[in-house]
Amino acid sequence: MDIHRTFAEVVFWEDGRLRPAGRVDMTRSGLEGFGRLLTTEDEVVVEATGNSMAVVRVLSPFVARVIIANPLEVKAIAHAHVKTDKIDAGVLASLRAADFLPEVWLPDAETERRRRLVTRRNQVVRHRTRIKNEVHAILHAHLIPPCPHADLFGHRGRAWLARQPLPDDERAAIERHLRELDRLGEDLQGLDREIAQSVCDDPAVRRLLTISGVNLTVAAGLVAAIGDIHRFDSPQKLVSYVGLNPRVHQSGLGLAQYGRISKRGRSHARALLVEAAWAASKAPGPLRAFFLRIRARRGHQVAAVAVARKLAVLCWHLLSKGTDYQWARPALVAHKTRAMELQAGAPLKKGNRPGAAHAYNIKVLRDHEIVMAQQAQQAYEAFVSHWQPRRPKAASAPTQAAPAGEP
Repeated sequence: MDIHRTFAEVVFWEDGRLRPAGRVDMTRSGLEGFGRLLTTEDEVVVEATGNSMAVVRVLSPFVARVIIANPLEVKAIAHAHVKTDKIDAGVLASLRAADFLPEVWLPDAETERRRRLVTRRNQVVRHRTRIKNEVHAILHAHLIPPCPHADLFGHRGRAWLARQPLPDDERAAIERHLRELDRLGEDLQGLDREIAQSVCDDPAVRRLLTISGVNLTVAAGLVAAIGDIHRFDSPQKLVSYVGLNPRVHQSGLGLAQYGRISKRGRSHARALLVEAAWAASKAPGPLRAFFLRIRARRGHQVAAVAVARKLAVLCWHLLSKGTDYQWARPALVAHKTRAMELQAGAPLKKGNRPGAAHAYNIKVLRDHEIVMAQQAQQAYEAFVSHWQPRRPKAASAPTQAAPAGEP
């Protein structure tokens, strides 16, 4: 099925031949009527689009299997100069019949719900950022100096903003933007609460919270993007899934040329890993030592991406082996876990007995954990200080033919 917004073009593969079957309305009743014409031994193939999961949910009870194909790989395998809906549907059917169809993993209902929540939160954050940029642009257009306070949109920043000399229409625009920011802030709090409630009891999220620099938003987003960790045979597969693997070009006997990262796969998960990498680079520990080592040679941008790739590998090991991060700071982990529970709506604990996150409020214990993390950072620096760069292996020269008359 080559699906569109309002219809889907259907082609059957029967006895080694393609048979066009017309169009089906992209409504629940239309798809259910089409599903009743199929048998429990049939398979349906669609490409990954915005409504493909809805097609899977409607047609799954009528057929043996509904398969979602990777559109980028299908295009690379079967590129045609003549492109119509019937040809596209026939390509999908032919690739499936030849068992050469690049499939997309289908998440379960809970994972799909988490992905929707994470996507909506990302949209709200991007909208808030766009509105803030518009306010800054208004100030810049009227030569208003930068705000002396840390947060322009906080209480003190808004008081400073109200005192600035601006035209009436621009001030009215800023007031509209501030009201929109307040409304989006409420939506963001509601989404954060829903995300916390959905992952509060998930051991995978609690395990990722043991990594320095990973907060609830990053952990929940990564778990939602990864889904079942066992579908990745190696950490390199997970790195490739989030698009942090370098591009490679090699031909003949020449050396392999490594370029920039591919940026293929789930872009939001890649952005979360880079965000966590910046936070991990500021906290003492082996990840900061790794960041400083790469930054000294390649710059801070490349170092942040390298740490993000390291975090993806680390997430694979923690989730696949069911273990916590070795250099976790217990008081900090307890603080993040308790903050997640409170965000999910857990009641406050009252009484004289300290809770699990009480240790984070004791400065001596916090300083002790920081010292332990600094020692781990120094141990990593001492470990890699003895490494020597190796030259790449030279390509073997082609064998030359011996002159005539010689063996």
